[in-house]
Amino acid sequence: MHRTATPGAHPSAGAALALTTAGVVAQAHARSQSFGLQPHEQADLHLLDRQTLAWTVARNEALCAHARPVMETLAQQLRGTQSMVMLTDAQGVILHAEGDDAFLDRASRVALQPGAGWSERSKGTNAIGTALALGDAVQINGRQHYLEANQFLTCSCAPILDPQGQILGALDVSGDRRGHSAHTLALVRMSAAMVENHLFGKVYEDAVRLRFHARAEFLGTLMEGLAAFTPQGRFLAANRSAQFQLGLSGPALAAHTFTSLFGLSMGALLEHARRSVPTLLALQLPAGVSVHAQVEFAPRGGVTLPVCPDVPAEAPPRARPAAAPGLSSLRYLDTGDAQLAQVIERVTRLLGRGVPTMILGETGTGKELLARAIHNDGPRARGPFVAVNCASIPESLIEAELFGYEEGAFTGARRKGSVGKIVQAHGGTLFLDEIGDMPLAMQARLLRVLQERSVAPLGSTRQIEVDVNVVCATHRNLRAMMADGQFRDDLYYRLNGLVVRLPALRERTDLAVIVQRLLRAQHDSPAADSPIPVAPEVMALFAAHPWPGNLRQLSNVLRTAALLAEGADAITCAHLPEDFLEECEALAQQGRVVAQAFSQPAVPPADGARAAAPAPAPASVRPLGDVAAHALQQALDAHAGNVSAAARALGVSRNTVYRYLRAQSCRS
Repeated sequence: MHRTATPGAHPSAGAALALTTAGVVAQAHARSQSFGLQPHEQADLHLLDRQTLAWTVARNEALCAHARPVMETLAQQLRGTQSMVMLTDAQGVILHAEGDDAFLDRASRVALQPGAGWSERSKGTNAIGTALALGDAVQINGRQHYLEANQFLTCSCAPILDPQGQILGALDVSGDRRGHSAHTLALVRMSAAMVENHLFGKVYEDAVRLRFHARAEFLGTLMEGLAAFTPQGRFLAANRSAQFQLGLSGPALAAHTFTSLFGLSMGALLEHARRSVPTLLALQLPAGVSVHAQVEFAPRGGVTLPVCPDVPAEAPPRARPAAAPGLSSLRYLDTGDAQLAQVIERVTRLLGRGVPTMILGETGTGKELLARAIHNDGPRARGPFVAVNCASIPESLIEAELFGYEEGAFTGARRKGSVGKIVQAHGGTLFLDEIGDMPLAMQARLLRVLQERSVAPLGSTRQIEVDVNVVCATHRNLRAMMADGQFRDDLYYRLNGLVVRLPALRERTDLAVIVQRLLRAQHDSPAADSPIPVAPEVMALFAAHPWPGNLRQLSNVLRTAALLAEGADAITCAHLPEDFLEECEALAQQGRVVAQAFSQPAVPPADGARAAAPAPAPASVRPLGDVAAHALQQALDAHAGNVSAAARALGVSRNTVYRYLRAQSCRS
């Protein structure tokens, strides 16, 4: 995790990054000390016996089979650099090693060889053990190793995850610290992602597999998204690139089907797969991004492709409707809410003035929709709009995705390299969503690009000139992150021109209009005047819901409900997703528990005393919200403001108490 100074970089770049690096290493050293290790003690040279090692390798057969070809290629790229490539299991036991013979001999003196365990508990702070402890890629350089015996090393390691996100093992490159390269960690990350993709194809070889990317030339490369479905369309898994492109995590995707994600029936997809030479499919992601896709379905045993009953085999696939003109314009977004109208008015005043825009708001409030509207209504509308979600993009791909890469820069790279998102946005708008989640090292590179208006691809020294308008968005408190050294102050002030905040859905007054707009956008024709109506009891449920996922959650609920209500007169509660109804019931139960807590006597009756009969209902009943607020305030007063104690006393979650406190602060 060492970084050398970059000529021309801001002088605080290395210092800010060092703070984060120092924090990670300090925590790892504290763990090492808690394990009873001493920095000066001799290296543990214990190895598994041959039989146990053979059994461990056999238990990780699939991991080894798919990692070894990648390791061999990576070792060839690093030949002559006094380094080695290693594969470990999930516990940090080295299963296989490739590298320079001269260095392998030196490495064996500290048991850096197959059969040795390199967990933090065994070897203290080291790239393998620390990466597995963090669940993230890490580089440990020289004296950052806890044991002095290992301080001649620089090690870069990335965990390898299975399709469900569980750690299977790790890929590591270790070498002489004098030969340390700033690009090694990026190469290791990308190689680990390649192993994950190989494993994905093996695990789901009998499933319906989809390969997709916004650019057709990226299909078949490390950049492509991979998703697997059952023949009936149920979602099974997606790799990191697919999750990034879809804008949804693995758990969030589990609630979807192929149709809800891509707007095409499973029957039509399987019909496409039947073709002897299937062409590329044009699909559309939930956010409206068009992608090119290939479908693969070849179950073992020559099983005939089943056709789903929802679409007859002879029926042509239904084309996804095109967006109505102006769908992503500022005027379209104005739905009658006063807070949003003020945001739109401020943004409109500065269109085309070259002022960077920072959009604040909770996750799912429509920050990308506003960014697209700013682009479409501005003078760069004819240029590209390129969106990058800094929170969901895999760290193994972030450098290549943003800055591009040269031919042969890493294992699995496209033969002719890639220009990257920043260059793709030349002449248009670059939208950096969740900018607060961008790694600190990437912040330094981004700042330099914005200052110099040029970018150097990974593995290259040449500079490519770029002209982009940058719009950023985040749900985080960037000022607090700056104070903690997690966000660069110079980048913040470079991006912090016009700052606007999108209100949360629960704060808006235009819910009915939003519901109709979302349903119309999901209808066969976005310009249709009469999408399927929503029953009054459903609208009442929507109005009472806090919507933690905001517009994104509402859109997903409506998409599912509209599909289930096809042929019905209106969307009723019977058409709402079960998880949403369960969430509503849980919130209602919390309200009942709070009301019950308020009705209990403040002092329990003395021992042996008979319980008093319930008091008659008052003539005027207080609103439940007032009752709940009073009970919450009483509990907080009784426990001296301790939120956890108050929540336990009331039998509610801490989030319920925090929501009350936030509401009170907004009213005051």
